[in-house]
Amino acid sequence: MRIAVVAALVATSITITAPQVEALENGLARTPPMGFNNWNTTGCRAEFNEAMVKGIADIFVNKGLKDVGYQYVNLDDCWAKTTRDSNGNLVPDPVRFPNGIKALADYVHSKGLKIGIYTSAGTKTCNTAGFPGALGHEQQDANLFASWGIDYLKYDNCNNQGVDAVQRYTKMRDALKNTGRPIVYSICEWGRSEPKVWTWGPDTGNLWRTTGDISDNWTSMIGKAKANRVLAQYAKPGAWNDPDMLEVGNGGMTATEYRTHFSLWAIMAAPLLIGSDLRKVNDDTFTILKNTDVIAVDQDPLGKQGTVISNSNGLVVYSKVLANGDRAVALSNENTSTATISTSASAIGIGGSSSYTLKDLWSKQTRTTTGSISASVPAHGTVMYRVSRSGNVNRIEAENATISQGVVESNHAGFSGTGFVNGTNAVGPYVEWTINATQAGTVTLTFGYANGTTANRPVDLTVNGTLVRDELAFNGTGAWTNYSSVTTTVTLVAGENKIRVTATTANGAANLDYLDIT
Repeated sequence: MRIAVVAALVATSITITAPQVEALENGLARTPPMGFNNWNTTGCRAEFNEAMVKGIADIFVNKGLKDVGYQYVNLDDCWAKTTRDSNGNLVPDPVRFPNGIKALADYVHSKGLKIGIYTSAGTKTCNTAGFPGALGHEQQDANLFASWGIDYLKYDNCNNQGVDAVQRYTKMRDALKNTGRPIVYSICEWGRSEPKVWTWGPDTGNLWRTTGDISDNWTSMIGKAKANRVLAQYAKPGAWNDPDMLEVGNGGMTATEYRTHFSLWAIMAAPLLIGSDLRKVNDDTFTILKNTDVIAVDQDPLGKQGTVISNSNGLVVYSKVLANGDRAVALSNENTSTATISTSASAIGIGGSSSYTLKDLWSKQTRTTTGSISASVPAHGTVMYRVSRSGNVNRIEAENATISQGVVESNHAGFSGTGFVNGTNAVGPYVEWTINATQAGTVTLTFGYANGTTANRPVDLTVNGTLVRDELAFNGTGAWTNYSSVTTTVTLVAGENKIRVTATTANGAANLDYLDIT
C-alpha cells in the first residue's frame, strides 16, 4: 500500500520554544571538520616544520584521505617566533618555515586542501618557550591569518590573565568575521570555565573542546569519550563537541582500541583530526582512518550526536539518528574481557518493521534481524552497525503535527527531525497526524517517543475519530534522552486520515518524536 504523506500541516494552539543555543551561522563546518593536526605527533619538537606539513598534504592526496573527506592540514603551537615584529605582527619561525605561512598555505591549497593555524586567547601560547598569544591583538592577528589564506583557527586558553572566557573567545569570533574570509573557528577552552563552553560555544565557534588534552592510551581516550558523550544536546550542524584529536596510529593503543576510538568519535559526531605522522604509520592505520562507512556516520548531514541508550557495567550501547532514517549503533566494551552486548531495534528508536538490515561497519558483513541487535565484543572493542528498516516507510515528525496543548522542544538529544512534542501534563492533550492513503488497507504505525519516568504514559489512539486502541502503553525508557517506539496496526480509508493520540492520565503523554507509517 502506498501512502502519500501530507507535508504541510497547520498546528493549533501550539507554542514553539527557542532552542537553548544557536549555532554560529558562518556557513562553515556543517559536518564535523576532518583533517590533521601535528601536536599529538611532534609537540614543539624540531620535526614540526614546513617539510612535514607539505608531506602530510601530499599523503592526503596520494593515499586517498582527501577522497574520503579529510581536508584540513592544521599547524599547532610553536610555528611562530617568540617575539612580534616592529609592527606588532606575528612572525613565522624562519627555521621551521623558511618560506613563510603564506607560501605553505598556497601549497596546501594547490592540493585542493585547506590549512589551519593556532594561537591562544592569552598573552602567550601554551608552550613554555613563550610564543605570543592573541589577547589584545585579536583583529591584527585575524587579519594576518586571513592575508595568509588561513581556513581554520584553533584558539587555545593559556595565559589568559583571568579575562572572562566568553569575552575573549567572542572577541576573536568577531575579529574573524571582520576579515571577510571564511575561517572555521575551533575554541580550545577545555571545558573548565563557568559557564561551560558548550552552553555558549554554539553561538561563538564551530567547535569547542570539551576536555583536556588526550593522550595515546586507553584510559585517556575512553575518559574523553565519557566526558563528551553526555553533551549531545549542544551539537548540531556548524557546532560540534570536540573531545580532542585522534591518536590513531601513534602506537600507544592496540588496533582494536584504535577502532573503538574512531568508532566513538564518529558516533559522537566529533571532529576527525588525525594526530599521527602519516609518513610513518602502518597500513592498519590507513584502513581505520579511511573506513568510509564509519566516516559516513560522523559526517551524516542531519548533524545529530549519538547518545548512550544503555550502560551496564561498562557494556555501552550508543545510538545515532541518521538523515535517511537509519540508525548507527555502537556496541562498546570498556572492560578487559570479551562480552556479549545486546540491544533492539525498538530500544534504538527504529521500530515498526518486520525485519531490519544490520551492516557491520568494520567487517562489512550484512545480515537481517527481526529486531535483536547483539554481538560478541572483544575487550576494549566496539562493534558498529548501520541499522535499516525493510519495507516502504513514511515518516511525519511530531513537531509537524497538530498539537492541542504542549510545546515543541529540542533539549533532550537523540530525537529525529528538529525536535519533539512535550505535551501538557494532563488528561486530554493530543497530537494529530494527517496522512493521505492512495487506497484503503492495513498499515503499521510506529510512534517514536521518550519517557524518562518509570510510569507508563498511555494514550488513546483514534483513527478518523474512532477509538482503535484504548490505553496504548508508552512505558518508561530510562531517561529523556533514551528514545524507543510503540508499534501497532490500523486500517486506513482511501484519502485523508486523521491519526490522533490523546493523553489519558494526569501525567500526560510521553515526549512524542515521530510517526512512521509502513
